[in-house]
Amino acid sequence: MKATWHGTTLAESDETVVVEGNHYFPANSIRREYFSESDRHTTCPWKGEASYYDITVNGEVNKDAAWYYPEPRQGAANIKNRVAFWKGVVVE
Repeated sequence: MKATWHGTTLAESDETVVVEGNHYFPANSIRREYFSESDRHTTCPWKGEASYYDITVNGEVNKDAAWYYPEPRQGAANIKNRVAFWKGVVVE
């Protein structure tokens, strides 16, 4: 699987985990130079608290376009150390 935004590869892996239709990429498969921590956090009743990344490509920022669960609840342990995408990021 590959995650791209504006033609730039953000992550690539053949070891994604699919949860609720979203591919979670291993954290070591993302290209860190495009990611910066966001101050956004949301809570999922069964996965726990999500943290977000802003993605910047060629000076354009896609705010909160990636998320991850630093300490997922037990039922979502399989997505620990993994990152998922939305907001126009193409995963194919």
